[in-house]
Amino acid sequence: MAQVFCLLVLLLTAFGKNAVSQNLSVEDLSVQYRGHATEVDVREPKLAWINKSSLKNSKQLAYQLQFAKSIKDLKSGVFLWDSNWQSDASSINVKYKGPALQALTNYVWRVRVKDNRGNVSGWSVPNKFSTGVLSKTDWKGAKWITDEKLADSLKNPLPTDGEKDKANFANQLPLFRKTFKTEKKIRNANMAIAGLGHFELLINGSKIGDHFLDAGWTNYSKEAQYVGFDVTDALKKGDNAIGVMLGNGFYFVPPMKGRYRKTKTMFDLPKLICVLKIEYTDGSVEEIFSDESWKTAKGPITFSSIYGGEDYDARLEQKNWAKPNFDGSQWKSVLITDGPPKLIAQQQEPLKVFETFEAKKLADINPQTSSFDLSQNFSGIIAIKLKGNAGDTVRIYPAELINKDFTVNQRASGRPYYFQYILKGKGSETWQPRFSYYGFRYLEVRNMPKDGGKPVQIVELKGLHTRNAAPKTGSFSSSNQLYNQTYKLIDWAIKSNMASVLTDCPHREKLGWLEQVHLMGNSVNANYHIAPMLNKAMADMRASQLSSGLVPETAPEFVFFKWGGDIFRDSPEWGSSAIIVPWYSYQWYGDDQVLKDNYQMMVNYLSYLQAESVDYINYKGLSDWYDLGPNPPGVSQLTPKGVTATAMWYYDLTLMCKIAAHLGKTDDVQKYQAIAEKVRSAFNAKFFDAQTKQYATGSQAANAMAVFMDLVNKADRQAVINNLVKDIEARNNSLTAGDIGYRYVLRVLQEAGRSDVINKMNNRSDVPGYGYQIAKGATALTESWAALPTVSNNHLMLGHLMEWFYSGLAGISQAEGSVAFQQIEINPQLVPSVNQAEASFKSPYGEIKSAWVKDGKSFTLNVEVPFGCDAKVILPSGDATMDGETINNSKSGIKIGSGQYTFTVAEK
Repeated sequence: MAQVFCLLVLLLTAFGKNAVSQNLSVEDLSVQYRGHATEVDVREPKLAWINKSSLKNSKQLAYQLQFAKSIKDLKSGVFLWDSNWQSDASSINVKYKGPALQALTNYVWRVRVKDNRGNVSGWSVPNKFSTGVLSKTDWKGAKWITDEKLADSLKNPLPTDGEKDKANFANQLPLFRKTFKTEKKIRNANMAIAGLGHFELLINGSKIGDHFLDAGWTNYSKEAQYVGFDVTDALKKGDNAIGVMLGNGFYFVPPMKGRYRKTKTMFDLPKLICVLKIEYTDGSVEEIFSDESWKTAKGPITFSSIYGGEDYDARLEQKNWAKPNFDGSQWKSVLITDGPPKLIAQQQEPLKVFETFEAKKLADINPQTSSFDLSQNFSGIIAIKLKGNAGDTVRIYPAELINKDFTVNQRASGRPYYFQYILKGKGSETWQPRFSYYGFRYLEVRNMPKDGGKPVQIVELKGLHTRNAAPKTGSFSSSNQLYNQTYKLIDWAIKSNMASVLTDCPHREKLGWLEQVHLMGNSVNANYHIAPMLNKAMADMRASQLSSGLVPETAPEFVFFKWGGDIFRDSPEWGSSAIIVPWYSYQWYGDDQVLKDNYQMMVNYLSYLQAESVDYINYKGLSDWYDLGPNPPGVSQLTPKGVTATAMWYYDLTLMCKIAAHLGKTDDVQKYQAIAEKVRSAFNAKFFDAQTKQYATGSQAANAMAVFMDLVNKADRQAVINNLVKDIEARNNSLTAGDIGYRYVLRVLQEAGRSDVINKMNNRSDVPGYGYQIAKGATALTESWAALPTVSNNHLMLGHLMEWFYSGLAGISQAEGSVAFQQIEINPQLVPSVNQAEASFKSPYGEIKSAWVKDGKSFTLNVEVPFGCDAKVILPSGDATMDGETINNSKSGIKIGSGQYTFTVAEK
């Protein structure tokens, strides 16, 4: 007893004196979901960190935050704010509560924690962030500037598909510069800049940052994004120069014949607005704004289109144009113009260059033309190094597919699209496009020397993969090589379509088709940290919602689709992202602010769906797009429109009841429950056959969606699931469900414990599906199950097996009622073709791991549960151990806390 008392005294003493424990540490600090935020535009940003401990069953009991203006201040105790110890278990979505943050200012912070054993961590590595513009007044004297204005008669912010051109021209992209002097020692310097459609920022001749296609595209009629940069190290005492190069992006799609265009959007010609705040060591502040004092000239990019490619004439370069000593006397004054009514911070991660692919020559098509293979279908640009004479031209056509004669095939990806470079003729020249990208694997290089001279020497040719810089957070592998290839296939489609928005494809359309944000959401979230991207998607939906309440199928909406009536604008399976995505985001990341911010959008959309229904059935939209029927893929062939649209509407209503309940809106809960019951009754009366236990045509999509959305009466549920399985088996275990239905087929089968059926459907290459695509040479997920050459071969659609890899094979899922994966379920579903599988997923609280091996009748499972989390592990039946100790292998599962565990099962 005395020993226990002494131990308790020691623990309490250590707790009180904040003795640092070697068992406890704090890592991965973030502000507003980003590890290196540079444009935080809220006054109470949300903070997060990940705790780690070598001890099991660890939980945080308290934390302490310290904020300062610099690392030096932090270390010397000059704090902006010290929270002192807060008795709080929160380590995500912790609000800053210190003194008011200032706009365009650098801050650093650190955190330490106490755990449930009295351990105190050391201080975390400091995290740095910068604020952006916190109010409209922070822009002060900044003005929108341009080099020329588009005639009002040509402006067209929302063209219709098939609309005829009013003009035929391309704009040469402009350069802008501003010089200024600094006479004092600089402490910090931060810049906020919006360049429409895109921009590159240079200071004293050097590009700032490593971003691509800043800023993200938006509904420019309502808002535009700005980007924040810490430019402290780029400035110097004395003369300085700011240089900006602008690109068109979706803000202006040049109406140039002979180049591909999907949309004909023309908001206006490129323009910019910026503010630079310089804070000196003596405490004084100086600000530089975009205004009449700036100068402009045309640059070397003679054509640039987000859809058609980019042309660069190196002979037009003005050397050192962004340096202070450049002679800009021939440059003209800028024009003052107007811009979007609202400026918001770029909340999603920027695009950056990631993998590099070396080009391998396939063939010389003729003396001037060669083709190359980059071995992977990806989103991106080319990088080329070459030698030749001034005026020589090289034109590069990228494509996903290649013809038998080795020419590239752009038929399904948008044609003609090309990159073109005209040499200046001064030694080795290197170039890569700045303001356009494409999806491709192959290159056709046309060598066009001036006056028929000596061909240009191609010294080096590469492909550069560009994507949203969302951090990679997940991994999966197994003993089944086809599944490993499928994981890679889907992952490349995800990566290639993570841009400013989640796009459908990286070439033909590049549009934010909304169904994938919720359908592929779990698959993307398992692999990448997408909270910032989801916030951007929700902002785009809010900005695109019509006064009627309709959320169009694409957001931002850059084209008004009228082909086929309204089926490509008004489809509940797409628009329902307005309700599903905020709820999923809350579940994944635990921040209910997304529910509050988007609640009115949800209310308006549900009102619209009800207004458009007939006797509580909604017949709008595309239904199960691209399902496998007797005809070429397109609008649903096997499932009636009313089935999928109404099922989605009902699902929206059930989620809205949960959202309203969480937000304390009890009247709304009752309202939406009542509507949901009417929809449910109407759906079953219209589509359910009580004798056959089938919905509508009995398609895989119809039965699966009815089960998943809980539209089926409990007494009939198993019979409907059995019919789903029978349909699959009757088709030789092959699928028919398309874009909308397939996710729900997999979800229903997994939840019913029928991963064996999922395995039979997907562990094969002889019928349309993933293996079939791989067998046909696909390296990214294709738009059609059959990898048709007439459609996109890099598409964010139908990749739902990724979700099963994590939640089914590896068995990682979130427990019912949990948010941010604080309660986890580990339940691997074993299938005959796999004897080993492992996956890891970095949740908001830390990494979750599941790795298992099955050897005969022996099963071993290794599990890791993050600090502060709990899990339930469900094992195969048999004699079980945990960390070598015999345990009761209950069917209800084994409950564990944080830490690493090894389970074994010996089957009887």
